[in-house]
Amino acid sequence: MKALYDKVCLRNSKMITHAYSTSFSLGTRFLGTKFQNPIYAIYGFVRFADEIVDTFHDFDKAHLLQKFTQDTYEAIDQGISLNPVLNSFQQVVKEYDIDRELIDTFLESMRMDLEKTAYSKDGYEKYILGSAEVVGLMCLKVFTEGDRDMYRKLEYPAMRLGAAFQKINFLRDLKDDFEGLGRTYFPGVDMDTFDDNTKKAIEDEIGRDFAEGYAGILQLPKAARFGVYMAYVYFYRLFLKIQNTPAKEIMQSRIRIPDNKKYALFIESYVKHSFNMI
Repeated sequence: MKALYDKVCLRNSKMITHAYSTSFSLGTRFLGTKFQNPIYAIYGFVRFADEIVDTFHDFDKAHLLQKFTQDTYEAIDQGISLNPVLNSFQQVVKEYDIDRELIDTFLESMRMDLEKTAYSKDGYEKYILGSAEVVGLMCLKVFTEGDRDMYRKLEYPAMRLGAAFQKINFLRDLKDDFEGLGRTYFPGVDMDTFDDNTKKAIEDEIGRDFAEGYAGILQLPKAARFGVYMAYVYFYRLFLKIQNTPAKEIMQSRIRIPDNKKYALFIESYVKHSFNMI
């Protein structure tokens, strides 16, 4: 039965989410039940594409990404895939009318990661658009359930929130990206002279993204609002921790929030949400 196969595929996407991201999986659990599986399916898709370019160093990454891209479009066109992640993703694409342009833009950003590079301002903005902003828009397609007016109203805030999350990841992973992958995402930044003033300018940019993204969270449908807010709370706390860490330390170690503190954050956020304090 196809229904059983689809169920097994969704379990794979859920397992991938739990294995790769404690914070994202916890946030997803606080979405309305109807939204959880579609978001797991989107995460599984973007995570596997990202893994190809970030970790499969002993393999032909360009070929793997090309094959993944081809398989993605075949899955969407045929309505099925023997790749469980793509089978789940194509269902979400069809059910929520996710634009091909969003998928194209995301995969283009993954192709950009095949090269070791220092990004120009235009390249940086293009990468942020594909790797983060359109992923936020895929999720927004799910949350708005075909309500085009709501989607258009929340499109820009969703993009800004996705951009904020991604830029925080860039700061957190600054050392690994530069030394391990040969990437410098922030334009005009010399990693050999990265200092507190440079870091502050980046943080100011992230702060503006956060403010615009938060305004959008408050306008989301109730079933989506708390789960997205939980992701916001986690990333904002990580942002504050990075703000309080000197630039030289950022370049020496990866800033983290321990799992026990993540759980405490979620409990605190749940209390605030219960009393309409967000």
